Amino acid sequence: MSQDSTAVPEAARKLSGRRRREIVAVLLFSGGPIFESSIPLSVFGIDRQDAGVPRYRLLVCAGEDGPLRTTGGLELTAPYGLEAMSRAGTVVVPAWRSITSPPPPEALDALRRAHEEGARIVGLCTGAFVLAAAGLLDGRPATTHWMYAPTLAKRYPSVHVDPRELFVDDGDVLTSAGTAAGIDLCLHIVRTDHGTEAAGALARRLVVPPRRSGGQERYLDRSLPEEIGADPLAEVVAWALEHLHEQFDVETLAARAYMSRRTFDRRFRSLTGSAPLQWLITQRVLQAQRLLETSDYSVDEVAGRCGFRSPVALRGHFRRQLGSSPAAYRAAYRARRPQSEMHSVPSGLSGGGQVPDSVPQHARRTAAAAAQAGPSATTSTHEPGKPSSDVYAPGRPTLPGQRDRPVG
Repeated sequence: MSQDSTAVPEAARKLSGRRRREIVAVLLFSGGPIFESSIPLSVFGIDRQDAGVPRYRLLVCAGEDGPLRTTGGLELTAPYGLEAMSRAGTVVVPAWRSITSPPPPEALDALRRAHEEGARIVGLCTGAFVLAAAGLLDGRPATTHWMYAPTLAKRYPSVHVDPRELFVDDGDVLTSAGTAAGIDLCLHIVRTDHGTEAAGALARRLVVPPRRSGGQERYLDRSLPEEIGADPLAEVVAWALEHLHEQFDVETLAARAYMSRRTFDRRFRSLTGSAPLQWLITQRVLQAQRLLETSDYSVDEVAGRCGFRSPVALRGHFRRQLGSSPAAYRAAYRARRPQSEMHSVPSGLSGGGQVPDSVPQHARRTAAAAAQAGPSATTSTHEPGKPSSDVYAPGRPTLPGQRDRPVG
């Protein structure tokens, strides 16, 4: 159930007699980012009864042998081990250190046992990977940071990953997007347990909105997961991103991959978790976003430069994905940006003046400089780019020297 739902489903199992609703266990691992780890500690571990916030009892549990190292080389010592989770009515996994590494089996067993005994299980940001590894997300809707959604969808295909949501409440299992969305979900838990006034009082203490509208769409980079870089389809994806200003369809991409449409669809979805048609539409909308932000092209011109067959098609897809018209999006963007930051896209770049959004900023600047320098300067920098928002939207490819540690 998404954050916008009004009804909250009942927990699937009755809470075991030894567990207490007011006890919240936070499961920490070495290598987890300190900001995400601190969110449930701050929400559930501080007595704010003077402000009208009912008190929880917090148990900070080590998910593995310590000391636990976190951001900046800090070392933490959790006061409890996995055995303390047996008393908790809510168990929160605020982060996991690596989306490519399996969590400790002992911690997964403890989570499964807690769930079987009726505890509410919560995964913030990359904590969703721990819940998925425990099998607690099988057949369920879930979310995580948009950057890691494609990897979650690919690694755990039975999980219904939706990166558009800030958080997903599926009754006894809840997940959130990255960093600040963890605060949103924790406030939602307080609201579910104690009502709107208690959640509002806590939000005022934290100086955050009691309930944010919208989802992750506005933040999506929609790059393809790094795994596709070594796959033959990467060349087809790269070609598509470089030719978004042309009118072509999925049949064209399948032909370039020397596959039937059915085989191409199946192969593309297995790699990315997204249908190729929706991915292509998302790329065109993202291209349109960038042109609306950085150029003075009319909406009709933007539609043509993004490969849409008509401005009507652009407007329809743009509104479905972003919730506003292209003109309204441009006006809102410019109202938020100082005039000094506005600039037109230089001519001479691929796609009728647009560098693919998946190209890193340093490469984008190089491409712009080369275009301004004239035909003698050439730039050939490109990275595979981004999937759909219908099932999930993807993560930024790993750059040389970049680790796969969770980010906020």
